[in-house]
Amino acid sequence: MAKFSKSNAPQFSVDVYQNEFLPEGGREVNAIVTVTSTGGGAVAAPQFYAAGRGADTAVALMVDCSGSMDYPPTKMRNARDATAAAIDTLRDGVHFAVIGGTHVAKEVFPGGGRLAVADAQTRDQAKQALRKLSAGGGTAIGTWLRLADRLLSAADVSIRHGILLTDGRNEHESPEDLKAALDACAGRFTCDARGVGTDWEVKEVTGIASAMLGSADIVADPAGLAADFTRMMETAMGKEVADVALRLWTPLGAEIKFVKQVAPTVEELTDRRVEVGPRAGDYPTGSWGDESRDYHVCVQVPNAELGQEMLAGRVSLVVPGADGGVQNLAQGLVRAVWTDDMTASTSINPQVAHYTGQAELAQVIQQGLDARKAGDADGATAKLGRAVQLAAASGNADTAKLLSKVVDVVDAAEGTVRLKAKVAEADEMTLETRSTKTVRVKK
Repeated sequence: MAKFSKSNAPQFSVDVYQNEFLPEGGREVNAIVTVTSTGGGAVAAPQFYAAGRGADTAVALMVDCSGSMDYPPTKMRNARDATAAAIDTLRDGVHFAVIGGTHVAKEVFPGGGRLAVADAQTRDQAKQALRKLSAGGGTAIGTWLRLADRLLSAADVSIRHGILLTDGRNEHESPEDLKAALDACAGRFTCDARGVGTDWEVKEVTGIASAMLGSADIVADPAGLAADFTRMMETAMGKEVADVALRLWTPLGAEIKFVKQVAPTVEELTDRRVEVGPRAGDYPTGSWGDESRDYHVCVQVPNAELGQEMLAGRVSLVVPGADGGVQNLAQGLVRAVWTDDMTASTSINPQVAHYTGQAELAQVIQQGLDARKAGDADGATAKLGRAVQLAAASGNADTAKLLSKVVDVVDAAEGTVRLKAKVAEADEMTLETRSTKTVRVKK
């Protein structure tokens, strides 16, 4: 596990948005916790990085080389070009490896169970090795992840990151084998996952990214891979603090209803809690650069009398410390105050209202698409209509645009829609893959 050093790290802050007032008998406290890290993570081309800046990072690139990557033949070429573009984005000093993935995982570069250290020479050698990549064989993504884990864990670095590209379904290992691999690798490195084309399974790719605290996306046209890989690698190069956890302490008698990330994407964290002492637990958030994320915390507190106040929760940001303990980076407080002022106790905090809607938006898109696939036209129309209504109300223009490719919008404000008779597979998959992307509250 990475140790945190303060010398060149970003500064973290925690802001809590909530309505702390509860009516008589009220017990549910909701808060949006905004975590911001600043002063680190500047992204530049490799030659502009300070010497040694990359020495604390290791990256494994996993490229699908299964037989389907030959259809069309340009797909494999685009994958090679994209991987080369990502390698060009590595800063000097970063440890890296390239893995070719089929029904087995093969080391493409540097080989011998090692990682290379990025400089002009190794970047060039890696790109030469990519030319030998050819398509053939099946798909067993769990084997790719396990090899990436073995290689990344050999490096004495804080930040370990994977980038995974697949174009097909994980047909050559059982779902149980993939889950076992994800369970074994989760928390050891973060991983972004991309599906290229339209022959892969959305829930598989988004499930990998979710388990590994990374991003998921579709690149429907393989020609877009190089730009996407460059952006992904630039983001990875901007990470400066690993193993950051959201630590939540609650008072005696309180019960945590849920903890979820709500921006930039919806990510359920409730079941990932690791107990760390009396009434405190850690929720993993992965690696951070210069960025801001929002979390929705819902706590059920014990009942209290009118006029009473209570600390409903303490939210801290912690990382492993050099002495084996933890270092506290920032904290915020969640409060509960019981009042008979109906206006105070019934008003919903704008942040809480907004993100409750964004979480529902992600859920109804998923339910609507599942209903559509199952042939339930009425169910699909109702759910996707609600999605259109929520997207319009919250100003989530990107999701509204994706929805309009799957339904004809009659009245967005009312959520009145008609299912399109014909929908391009890429459009449906894009909506499903990006359904959890949220927009932030307009300040």
